[in-house]
Amino acid sequence: MFTVIVLVLIFLIAVAALAFSVRVIKQYEKGLVIRLGRYDHTADAGLVFLIPFIDGLVRVDMREQVLNVLPQSVITKDNVVVTVDAVIYYKVVDPVKAEFEIANFTLAATTLAQTNLRNLIGDKQLDETLTARDIINTSLRETLDEATNPWGVKVTKVELQKIDPPQDITTAMSKQMKAEREKRANILEAQGVREAAILKADGEAQARLLRADAEAKSVEMVAQAAEKNFTERARELRKLEVAERVLAGGNTKYIIPAGADIVNVLGLDSANGAPAVLPVRPHRPSESTGS
Repeated sequence: MFTVIVLVLIFLIAVAALAFSVRVIKQYEKGLVIRLGRYDHTADAGLVFLIPFIDGLVRVDMREQVLNVLPQSVITKDNVVVTVDAVIYYKVVDPVKAEFEIANFTLAATTLAQTNLRNLIGDKQLDETLTARDIINTSLRETLDEATNPWGVKVTKVELQKIDPPQDITTAMSKQMKAEREKRANILEAQGVREAAILKADGEAQARLLRADAEAKSVEMVAQAAEKNFTERARELRKLEVAERVLAGGNTKYIIPAGADIVNVLGLDSANGAPAVLPVRPHRPSESTGS
């Protein structure tokens, strides 16, 4: 009977030892095998066999983790108290260092982030702090990544969640932004009116130029037509006036050949082709000798 009990105990101990020695490591984990209190080797995902009562296993999650930095009050360069918090994204790249080089990574990373946030925001004025989120994020990430590198941790991203100034500062900034928007609106409206006036004046000037060009062309065409149609008639009229002064009055008569140009000008050609006789003013001696 005693032998049976001993055999049963040995069987149970063997089953327990076998169950303790077989472990399953998940895909996103690394297993650190600790043998007699010292690091022995790193086990990958899958089935792992340990020496019962001698080996131990520490699991390290290799996935990217998120760490919240609690809100804290920070004083800017222009002595404004703002409330700032952030979120840190990190992942373990060296499981051995992450396990043995730092005791509490969460506390260490949070404290380091809060300290560097105070330093970064303390060097900037409130307006710069509100508009320089990307610069602060980049600077904080680089600082944390450099500090956590000996711990086998890679800081991939740091994001400021909020930067909240006091309520009175927020109200004043809101009024300032409203005034700036109204100012820009007035400036844009004035520029629009000015550009419209300039365009209208340019249009009127171009219209006047076009009308002037049209009038000049019209005058030129009229002048060309007048020169073409009336120059010859003006010459004939001039000849008529000269002939009238020369042949006017008196009893002197001139015989003009029927084919002469002056007959056509004076309209003296007769129906039967006979030469026309015009009276000519008699010659007065006093007129010739008076000069």
